[in-house]
Amino acid sequence: MNCKNLPATLADLKKSGWRSRTVRDELRENLLRKIDNEEPLFEGIVGYEHTVLPQIENAILSGHNFILLGLRGQAKTRIIREMHGLLDEYMPIIEGTQLNEDPLNPISPKGRKIVEQMGDKTPIRWVHRDDRFNEKLATPDVSIADLIGDIDPIKAAREKLDISNEEVIHWGIIPRTNRGIFAINELPDLQPRIQVGLLNILEEADIQVRGFPLSVPLDMVLVFTANPEDYTNRGNIITPLKDRIDAQILTHYPRNLDQAIEITENEAEIKNDGIIVPEFYREIVEQIAFQARESEYVDQSSGVSARVSISAYESILANVERRARRLGEKDLYPRMCDLYAAVPAVCGKIELVYEGEQEGASVVAGNLISLAINSVFLRHFPQPTKDKRSEDQAPIDNPYEAVLDFFGTGRKLAISDDMSFEDYRTSIQEISGLERIVSEYFACDDPREMLLRMEMVLEGLVGNNIIARETHDSTVTYGDIFSDMLKGMEGLK
Repeated sequence: MNCKNLPATLADLKKSGWRSRTVRDELRENLLRKIDNEEPLFEGIVGYEHTVLPQIENAILSGHNFILLGLRGQAKTRIIREMHGLLDEYMPIIEGTQLNEDPLNPISPKGRKIVEQMGDKTPIRWVHRDDRFNEKLATPDVSIADLIGDIDPIKAAREKLDISNEEVIHWGIIPRTNRGIFAINELPDLQPRIQVGLLNILEEADIQVRGFPLSVPLDMVLVFTANPEDYTNRGNIITPLKDRIDAQILTHYPRNLDQAIEITENEAEIKNDGIIVPEFYREIVEQIAFQARESEYVDQSSGVSARVSISAYESILANVERRARRLGEKDLYPRMCDLYAAVPAVCGKIELVYEGEQEGASVVAGNLISLAINSVFLRHFPQPTKDKRSEDQAPIDNPYEAVLDFFGTGRKLAISDDMSFEDYRTSIQEISGLERIVSEYFACDDPREMLLRMEMVLEGLVGNNIIARETHDSTVTYGDIFSDMLKGMEGLK
């Protein structure tokens, strides 16, 4: 729709048959149309189809103001920022007013004055739905003047108006969002005395500005977000305000790996789309966040954001690209060692408890990555065991025995992040039994995936304390776990 072709005066608007609707009715009717047409409520929101989204739809159909309550990184802000997609594309307002006033029902003294003086010639301006949404991040310094408004003495002096004239009011962000959607992020951070100022808006749908016997009726939907941690650490939602918020909707993290992978794929900014990432490798990346949400070293009350996986994925792919560029190769394929390039991304996004702080953020992040690798390894390969065949026992089916024999002789395998592809392949293929293990459980057409799975077997054996792993800068060395233990004991003598 082109707003240039829309009615330009009040007379034209009346002839067009346009009708006034409240914002709640507008949202309700547009939502019902989306449901009838089987259109998604929001774009890019994954995992909420049977939990959060139905509750939001119910709130909209009920005409409710609501709050999204959940831990960090659960798409709360994204949801509220997409709410305006349910509004009409364009809305008419009286030209020259600040409160988006309905031409058929002006609410401010100035709006009523314009309509009285100009009648059917009242100029109409059309506002796009993108301009009918406003958002405010709650911070301790937010004032009533910011939200609702206050007297502007400078305006009174400049325009030579008496201080009792309503024209001297400087309207805050909430009345300027009249006939739209207003959102407050992190509501508990708003000081209690400021939260009191929202009570009348939620209950009576109007505002009052100090010094004026003036009550301005507003038409809007208010939505809020909050983190449960904020209730104790930074602030609280006062009880009267909580009572006036019609619906409290709980958000959550992805319930399974498929949802998590889809979210990461949608949100990650991939600079080089030539990098091929196998599905099981993506599962490992997502498992990092899942492991963090169960770790005793991570503060679970703070949550582990979906941004952990997104940033980790971006860092891993960046490492792949960096290595290929520095080596002058075209091999854009990940290795297991690339997973540890995600340590800086993970460190900055998890809150640690005291025990985790004692371990160190980098150590905890590295352990989470190891646990993620092992979790996926055990879904694809059998549980490793240290048992071997002996002459006086029946044969034991241990697919890893050849690998254990390799390291049992004292040999080691060193893999460096800056190895060329040929050196990387030659090093891994030194262990003759490794390729046979992978081939037994997978049919890999791509030789690079075969090498990657072979490397995952080594990491899996480390994760199950079958072999040892040492890291020095960018070089990983695998060896026999007993040899390393004896070496450590010799160092104590």
